[in-house]
Amino acid sequence: METENEMISNFLIREYREDDYKGIIDFWDLTELGTPERGDNKDTIECTITLGGCMLVMEEKETGRICGTSWMTFDGRRILLHHFGILPEFQGNGLSKTLLKESLSFVKSKGLQVKLEVHTTNYKAINLYKKFGFLHLGDYNVFIIRDISKIEF
Repeated sequence: METENEMISNFLIREYREDDYKGIIDFWDLTELGTPERGDNKDTIECTITLGGCMLVMEEKETGRICGTSWMTFDGRRILLHHFGILPEFQGNGLSKTLLKESLSFVKSKGLQVKLEVHTTNYKAINLYKKFGFLHLGDYNVFIIRDISKIEF
């Protein structure tokens, strides 16, 4: 059985490249992190990077397969962490901690606050975020309009 450090050594974390898009979409489909109706497309990813964000990709060295992502966008005030995840088959091996450390390194380099949303039933993620110092903001509800054609006045 591999140790956590041995497992981590099988992966690399790097910034997004244009040719990653197909692998990222496959990863998001498997992990249910992204869908087209959420606006998760190549143009949006590249636009958010241009505006000061970053997409980190965790890649399995041997196969080149994308096994994790951390998408950080910049809203002019803080960094928002999105689509943070690891393939289920690799969870529990310290990869999420390694990816989150790299993500927070980017945040720290920007000198900004970081904010994220997490499903209330995703206890593994909640515990990870708490270990890294994230605080729960209270009983906020999150609302969104995905289909802007339905906006009426």
